[in-house]
Order: sequence, then C-alpha cells, then structure tokens
Amino acid sequence: MSELPDWIISARQQWAWQGQARPAFAAAPGPGQVSVWDFPRPPRLVQDAREVVVRWGDIDVACTRRAVLVLETAHPPSVYIPWDDVARHLLQPASGSSFCEWKGPARYWTLVQGDRRLPRVAWSYPQPLAGAEALADCVAFYPKALECTVDGAPVTPQPGGFYGGWITPELVGPFKGGPGSEGW
Repeated sequence: MSELPDWIISARQQWAWQGQARPAFAAAPGPGQVSVWDFPRPPRLVQDAREVVVRWGDIDVACTRRAVLVLETAHPPSVYIPWDDVARHLLQPASGSSFCEWKGPARYWTLVQGDRRLPRVAWSYPQPLAGAEALADCVAFYPKALECTVDGAPVTPQPGGFYGGWITPELVGPFKGGPGSEGW
C-alpha cells in the first residue's frame, strides 16, 4: 500500500506518547533494565536471538532463536515466531479479526489437540502494512494461558485482555492494558 487512507493516518496521530520522552509516572529503569516508555511509536521491529519457548501443558508449541519483537511505546514487546518454528498442526483459524494502524489486518488462531482447545490464543498478520513486512510469516501468542519463556525466564502477560505483550524481568513500565491506561 503506497498511500495510507486518512482513517489510518488519523488513528496513528491519536497517540500522545510516542517514545520521545518518558512520562513522569513511568518507572525509571535500573541497571540492566529497559523502560517500555523508551520504545518508539511507530513501533520498531527487531530480531531477537534469545531462545523463545511456548508450551501448552506438556505440549511444545513453538521454539525459536529467530523471534521478531515489536517494540512500541508503553507496551512490553509482542513476540512473533516464524511459522517454521511452530507446531503449526496444533493451530486452527479462529473467528474474528482486528486491525492495527501500524501492522494491518490480523487473523486469530486457536490451539487444538484432541478435545482440548485454547480459543484465540494466537494472532498473525499475513498481509502486514509497510514497515511490518517481517511479521508476514510469523505468529504471536498471548502468554496468559501458556507457559512462555525467553532464555529460560518466565514471561508475565501484559495486563488486560486485548494486548499480547510479554513482560520479561528486564522491563519496567507501567504497561498499557491495565486500568487507567486507555489514553496511553
């Protein structure tokens, strides 16, 4: 898409915090820590060579050292895993969709194994907007109902039910998604 429609441009302009300055209410990072308030908007996509593991009970769902992190102001990173590193046979398309003004149209996935189902636990951007092309062949997982680790460190889910960021020990917030964060 060479030119963005006005409604996407308008949606992108609504954000007051864009990573240029950390707000007074943000936690100051200590040694070895990173503030999510220093992440940019529009988001930056970065390759991550740390080992990322996703497990569902005793089932290995994904394991990679080729994750793509989406770093966006006020959010812990969303972790995108190449489809080649995912047990794709466990995922079935789920109903519904959403649209991100930075990444484009999302589709959702349900984990299925026998009679067990974990609805809408993953999402992907098969046709991302310009700037997010690295996500086209990846899938991301909500860590809430899964055991997710990054280099062996357990992941805490981003607050709220919509966003799928992964909070790892080096991150400080506060993080978008909790009560009172609607305007961030």
